[in-house]
Amino acid sequence: MSLTDPAAMTGLEVMRWVQRERPAEVPSIGRLLGMRFDEVEHGRVVVSLDTRADFANPLGSVHGGIAATLLDSAMGCAVHTTLPAGVGYTTLELKVNYIRAARTDGQTLTAEGTVIHAGRRTATAEGRVLDEQGKLIAHATTTCLVVQDGG
Repeated sequence: MSLTDPAAMTGLEVMRWVQRERPAEVPSIGRLLGMRFDEVEHGRVVVSLDTRADFANPLGSVHGGIAATLLDSAMGCAVHTTLPAGVGYTTLELKVNYIRAARTDGQTLTAEGTVIHAGRRTATAEGRVLDEQGKLIAHATTTCLVVQDGG
């Protein structure tokens, strides 16, 4: 396993490397939003972020796209943990159900993604976003296309 060549690493190794190292110089949606990889295991990933005023929708609560991005990241990365080296994925479908608004005042939102099915051509996962009090903000499902050539 090479720590400098993610293409040579399994998906689980890549995600654990990202969790551990989180290269600050590498642009990513996670860096932009301040996401943290709290837990990474085979078929399951937990990510979190602290809300801020920049995340507001016109009504002043957290924009639904923030929850959707958290869910897409947690579920997609959970799928990634099941893939061998050189195999990638892309989101084919994302279905989000919003339950309640989240505040923009620095509260922590946590998303958990769990793989339901990891096949040779497609994978499915489910996810939830919770606020600091453990209240459900949103839940989702995804279908990912497994890409055998890595990307």
